[in-house]
Amino acid sequence: MGRISSYVALGDSFTEGLEDPAATGFRGWADRLAEHIEADGPGLRYANLAVRGRIIDEIVAEQVPQAIAMGADLVSLCAGGNDILRPGSGPAIVARRLEQGVRALTEAGAKVMLFTGFDLRHVPVMRLAHSKIEVYNLHIHDIARRYDAHLVDLWPMAVLRDPRAWDSDRLHLNGDGHRRVALAAAEVLGVPVEQDWRVPYPPRRPPVWTDARREDLRWARQFLAPWINRRLHGRSSGDGVSPKRPGLTPVRPG
Repeated sequence: MGRISSYVALGDSFTEGLEDPAATGFRGWADRLAEHIEADGPGLRYANLAVRGRIIDEIVAEQVPQAIAMGADLVSLCAGGNDILRPGSGPAIVARRLEQGVRALTEAGAKVMLFTGFDLRHVPVMRLAHSKIEVYNLHIHDIARRYDAHLVDLWPMAVLRDPRAWDSDRLHLNGDGHRRVALAAAEVLGVPVEQDWRVPYPPRRPPVWTDARREDLRWARQFLAPWINRRLHGRSSGDGVSPKRPGLTPVRPG
């Protein structure tokens, strides 16, 4: 697209930038993308309304109207992941809600950027949602085509199937994973960057089977069990959390 003067990022923990630490809070791919856009054409104003744990109804009902009110040139919308991972949530239903958000943003004059879900077949337990994510991605491709939205297709990015792109919780990208997603998003937008997200990680020996299973047990106790407990009690990791950039402000204050 042409010059981008304002950008609003909507979504959940992925867009908030969890596990990509900054001096205060988290950085994440959206902040990094805003920096790439700013480097290409100074003067970008940027807001990030994403909050960890948000489900698609909350994102469409709360964040989308705020983005419309801001009148941003570009709005990234990545939503539905928390819904798809929950039992009983059908990809078609989640996709219909996503489309409502895309339609509202497009009719308001914003250019929308969507993201497919990750291929998580390499992650224990999460691989159970593999088929649902795959079906949801088909819907996202269709929505992007019908509304002429930019699409960052995370599913075929093989480098993101390497554990070294992920935090130890196996649910969120680490700093390097976020860096690569930002580069891919910049490529989709036609924003020039100096690095290539495709550069593979150095070869390494696979872990010993017993060590890998020990690590799986540690992960289940430390991360999976608390996640399940929150779901059972209707709590969210985002309870009491506010957006980190609630208004359009310069990426680099002058």
